[in-house]
Amino acid sequence: MPREFALFGVLLPTLLPLFILSIVLQTVLDRVFGWLGVYRMVWHPSLARLCIFVAIFGALSLSLYK
Repeated sequence: MPREFALFGVLLPTLLPLFILSIVLQTVLDRVFGWLGVYRMVWHPSLARLCIFVAIFGALSLSLYK
């Protein structure tokens, strides 16, 4: 996959759509975990949310560049 792509004449990095997809996936997982009550069992819910986002974004990035 190319390192950048053109969108209406503007070069965008390939990681941008992955970042947006990571935000969407993290939002869905956040709602599911909130509904299941997972965040009541963790010490710091905001830190858990950040870690989930970093893990999703890292996995998507590694799948792109591997």
